[in-house]
Amino acid sequence: MRIRDASVRDRVDAVVADALLATTGTPEGMYGRRKMVSHLRRQGLPASARQVDRLMRDLGLNGRVRGRGVRTTIADRNAERAPDLLDRDFTAPAPNIRWVADFTYVRTWAGFAYVSFVIDCYSRAIVGWHASMSKTTPLVTTALRMGLWRRDRAGHPAGDGLVHHSDAGSQFTSVSFAETLALEGIAASIGSIGDAYDNALAESTIGLFKNEAIRDDSPFRDGPLRRLEDVEWVTLAWVDWYNQHRLHSRLGDVPPDEFEAAYYADITTPAPPVLAPA
Repeated sequence: MRIRDASVRDRVDAVVADALLATTGTPEGMYGRRKMVSHLRRQGLPASARQVDRLMRDLGLNGRVRGRGVRTTIADRNAERAPDLLDRDFTAPAPNIRWVADFTYVRTWAGFAYVSFVIDCYSRAIVGWHASMSKTTPLVTTALRMGLWRRDRAGHPAGDGLVHHSDAGSQFTSVSFAETLALEGIAASIGSIGDAYDNALAESTIGLFKNEAIRDDSPFRDGPLRRLEDVEWVTLAWVDWYNQHRLHSRLGDVPPDEFEAAYYADITTPAPPVLAPA
């Protein structure tokens, strides 16, 4: 009996080990132990946490560790700012209720490029992004407009009541950006100066972007980032994977698009009729 049990375990180990090795060089290869278990189980493999931990250690596989964030935006202390409507609560009962935004820099051979993101608090989905060689207001305005366009195109437009939250960077406190929000019927929300926790969700997402997409050993890169176009292609590929495939622990280890699809499926499914007692 022990010999048979050992043989079965060895066969299962071999299957799981092959699946682990298959993630090498792929985005999923960046997963740590816990998330790798969820990834394998979604593929139908009977993986356990202890088994994956043991096999990854034996195979020399490790998840990617996030680096320290770098402050990018510069606050305009003289600008009139909107109030903080989120108060560090980065949750939402449905999509298109609360969006957070921020941007970061990326080194290229042609100089610094800047990439802005807009994230939905409900699903953590990146609804809009934009890359530019300058960090002026259009950098963040274009990302916002992309988010609005993508939501419209998907049949789930962002209506009245949407809150757009950011830090106190001069791009977000500019008159031009305030006018854009007002024209779209979006409420502006801005955190306090110099406090990253007031925009923690956006900071966290940017940390993932820098760690998973921009590092030299990123599976999304096939060479150096020479110019803005290289940054755009890398960002496009990462955002597509992030929204459609990356497992998020806050969402129960499902991707943002799947999480939102479940929400919309639930609200459009008619409730069964209530039968009167006989």
